[in-house]
Amino acid sequence: MGRFWTLLSNLHSIAGPVVMLLYPLYASVIAIESPAKDDDEQWLAYWILYSLLTLTEMVLQSVLEWIPIWYSVKLLFMAWLVLPQFRGAAFIYERFVREQIKKYGILRDHQDHHSGSPNGKGKKKFVQFIVPKKGEQEAY
Repeated sequence: MGRFWTLLSNLHSIAGPVVMLLYPLYASVIAIESPAKDDDEQWLAYWILYSLLTLTEMVLQSVLEWIPIWYSVKLLFMAWLVLPQFRGAAFIYERFVREQIKKYGILRDHQDHHSGSPNGKGKKKFVQFIVPKKGEQEAY
């Protein structure tokens, strides 16, 4: 039984980075490369929520360490945000975060989320910025 609990605790500690970082990183790259906009919104919303949760955890660390199931609850919540069946990040952003941003006037100078480059030129420019062209190598 001791080995089983050791295995479970090791899987639990590996599941966090996989669910919260590795899969979202992979899915974000796929979303950038796809022509669809829905997946872009899902992953941008995920990274916004992940950042907010991480900052909140940093501020409330002394309180959260007294809650023994915090990491498990956080892992389940993050899985709900990440899994494409639920699209939890897009849901939370649409329902709560966008309202607060508009309420406090953060988006006052920006256009609505539906407006953007109609032909995806902005996305192409971003990808061209990140990925060097053939024959171009950075000098170290």
